[in-house]
Amino acid sequence: MGRLFGTDGVRGVAGTDLTRDLAYQLGRTAVAVLGRHGATQPPTFVVGRDTRESGAWLEDALTEGILDAGGDVLLAGIEPTPAIAFMTVDLEASSGVVISASHNPPADNGIKFFSREGMKLPDHLEDEIEADLTRVDPPGTARGALAGIPEGRERYLHHLEAAADARLDGMRIVVDCANGAASDVAPEILRRLGAEVIAINAEPDGRNINVGCGALHPDVVAAEVTERGADAGVTHDGDADRALFADAEGAVIDGDQVLAASALAMHERGTLKGDVVVGTVMSNLGLVHRMRDAGIELVQAQVGDRYVLEEMERRGAMLGGEQSGHVIFREDATTGDGLLTAVRFLSLAAANGVSVGELARAMPRYPQVLINVPVSDRGASVDAASVEQAIALAEAALGDRGRVLVRASGTEPLIRVMVESETDAESQRHAEAVADAVRIALG
Repeated sequence: MGRLFGTDGVRGVAGTDLTRDLAYQLGRTAVAVLGRHGATQPPTFVVGRDTRESGAWLEDALTEGILDAGGDVLLAGIEPTPAIAFMTVDLEASSGVVISASHNPPADNGIKFFSREGMKLPDHLEDEIEADLTRVDPPGTARGALAGIPEGRERYLHHLEAAADARLDGMRIVVDCANGAASDVAPEILRRLGAEVIAINAEPDGRNINVGCGALHPDVVAAEVTERGADAGVTHDGDADRALFADAEGAVIDGDQVLAASALAMHERGTLKGDVVVGTVMSNLGLVHRMRDAGIELVQAQVGDRYVLEEMERRGAMLGGEQSGHVIFREDATTGDGLLTAVRFLSLAAANGVSVGELARAMPRYPQVLINVPVSDRGASVDAASVEQAIALAEAALGDRGRVLVRASGTEPLIRVMVESETDAESQRHAEAVADAVRIALG
C-alpha cells in the first residue's frame, strides 16, 4: 500500500477512498500528533472547505474527530485554501485544515493540514499522522470546543487590499470562479479595488465545481473577455490557490508569465531578495532565458507548490511559482494564493499604465506540449527501458533547442509528458512519441 498523503494532502473519491471514518480518524490523530510537537493545549484547528457536495459531511466527521480528541475547532465554512492558511496564522491557531481536492473533479475530495505558520505540514508530520491512525487513545480526554470565525473573511479581504500596487478603477475584469470556494470572495476583492467585475461560474451547487470552467479551462474566461470587451480576465481553480489570466485579445497568460513580470518588477524595485526566483522543472524555457538575461537566478524545484515553497525557504526567496498558476508572494503569503496573485498582477498593470498583455510579453514563450497519460498505478515508475529509449531519441533530436520531461503526477494516476522546442509541430511530434511509449509500457 502506498503512502496515504500525496503532494497535496489526502485525496481520493469521496465516500470510497476518502470516507467518513478516515476523516474522523485524521482529525482525531492530528490532535495527538500536533500535541506531541508543541501545539498549544488544547490544540486549535481552523477548518474550511470548498463547495463540493461531500464537503459538508467530511467537515462534520473531521470536526468530530478533533473535538473527541480534545481539540478546539474554529469553523470558517466555505473559503479559499489560502484564506484558511491566512486565518491559521492570523488567529494563532495550532493548525489549519482544508477539505478540498483543488482542481480535481467534483466526486473527489481531500484533506490537507497547515502548520501554525500557515504552511503545508512537512512530510515527517504527515507520516506520523498516518502511522498513528489506527492507534486507540485511552478514554478520559475532555471534549473540545466548537466556534465560528465571523470576522475571518473580512480580515482576509483587508489583507488582500493592502497588497495591491494600485487601484483598479476603470478596469473591466471577467473572473471565472470555477463554481468553487472563490465564488463570493474573488469578485468582492476586485470590486473593492474599483474594478467593474463580470463574475462567471460563480453559482456552485456542490456538483459543478471545476466542470468545464476555472483554471483547467482558461479558454472559457478568454472567450468571455473578448465577447464582453473586457480589459482582462482571471480564472481560479476550485479552492482558489491558483490564478491564470487572459488579456483583452483573449490570449491566455500562464503562471510562468506572471512570475516573469512579477520578478522583473520586484527586481527593479529592489524587493527581490537575493535576486532569486523559484520555478519548477516544468517552467518554460522562455522564463529560464528571461531571468538569466535580467541577472535573476531561477531555481527549478520539483513540481508542486509545497516543493516550490520549501526551496524558497531554503534560498530565502520572496517569489516562486508554477506554470499552472500557483504563485507564492512570500512577503504576503505562506502558500499559493490565486486571489493575491490576481490582486498583485492586475494592480501591477494598473500601476504601470499598461495592459496585462503587455506585462506578459516581457517573457518570450517557447511552444510547450503536455500530454497526460493515464496509468493503472498512481505510483508507477517511468524507468521502463522502452520509455527511456523514447526519451533519449527525442532529446537527441532536440539537442539544445528544447527539452523533454516525463514525471508521475503527485495527485492523480497520470504520467505527464512535456516537450518544449522552437515550434509547436516539433514539440507535438516528440511528445506523442514519448507518450505512446508510456502507454505501451505502463497504461
